[in-house]
Amino acid sequence: MGTRVIKLPDVGEGVAEAELVEWHVKVGDSVQEDQVLAAVMTDKATVEIPTPVAGTVVALAGEVGSVLAVGSELVRLEVAGEGTGEAVAKPHEAVTPKPKPEPKASPRASREKPIASPAVRMRARDSGVDLRQVRGSGPAGRITHDDLDAFLAGGPKPSAGRVARTSVETVKVIGLRRRIAQAMAESKRRVAHFSYVEEVDVTTLEELRAVLNSEKKDRPRLTLMPFLMVALVRALADFPEINALFDDEAETIERHAGIHIGIATQTPSGLMVPVVRHCEARGLWDCAAEVLRLAEAARGGHATRAELSGSTITITSLGALGGIVTTPVINRPEVAIIGVNKQVVRPVWQSGQFVPRTMMNLSSSFDHRVIDGYVAASFIQRLKVLLEAPATIFIEA
Repeated sequence: MGTRVIKLPDVGEGVAEAELVEWHVKVGDSVQEDQVLAAVMTDKATVEIPTPVAGTVVALAGEVGSVLAVGSELVRLEVAGEGTGEAVAKPHEAVTPKPKPEPKASPRASREKPIASPAVRMRARDSGVDLRQVRGSGPAGRITHDDLDAFLAGGPKPSAGRVARTSVETVKVIGLRRRIAQAMAESKRRVAHFSYVEEVDVTTLEELRAVLNSEKKDRPRLTLMPFLMVALVRALADFPEINALFDDEAETIERHAGIHIGIATQTPSGLMVPVVRHCEARGLWDCAAEVLRLAEAARGGHATRAELSGSTITITSLGALGGIVTTPVINRPEVAIIGVNKQVVRPVWQSGQFVPRTMMNLSSSFDHRVIDGYVAASFIQRLKVLLEAPATIFIEA
């Protein structure tokens, strides 16, 4: 028998390392050629690493969450034949991480009998303490006199029918959640954020949306999003400095003619930003269909790397949970993000009387290093005018 070392391959994009997010094998497993050994993550996609040879797993390189260098040992196999050797696996096509079941803590059930000596039980009964509320420090969670003393000195007081929960769940930050954390922290560290909030009357827009949905039942259902996208295209024509990427290391700004809108999307694995490309060349229903397709791909775990990169400006919305005001974090290296808050019907003073209007706030953030406050405010005011008179969105410039 011989030994073969399977190394972490170059997974593309010029990266020098990748995070180990899942093992598909364990020590002692027999594997066949091309069987997946592990999944590693770079950027916002995972790559499955298969074995180029058959054998038995004798060693794994690290735990889930470890960061491995390209070319370093991933798995060691015992293989048929003599001698030792090295092999570089050929990564499978990148896929987005798929939802995994959340780990559940295992606290003592309310009906489970606590472990304690008769003397401790008598003391607890005399003191009116439910021993299910006391955490035991002895073997197998056995409750000692010291545990009971500590509870009586500072623990929660007994209450009929209620049990204190003392379990603690530790969740390791890995994979997409780690990437999100790193990206958000880096954006807040490097970008000089400032937010601008404006109120928009979307009554007319909502009326138009309802009419179009009732008349065009063979087309994708229109939400607010495609209207905002086509309005954004019109507004960016007057403010090209906002459809841009800022390379703060090279100190250069790239103003893009193509408008590639990222749509922040909540998935079971975390926040992803699929990209609707060339919105300047798309119509209302085309935008709606593409948003729907990309959202389903992201939530289903099969969006490609290309579909999750390359945006020049991002829209984020919490829908009905949107609150009154938000302060969205810029999707670096972009210089602006448009935040949509929830719609509410409330009385608005018009023409000498109060009338019900559907109102919505836009809470947007800008990179103050390259976007002045006046420019940002003027841009949002332009967007407001388009949304409040939605027919103007479709009038050719």
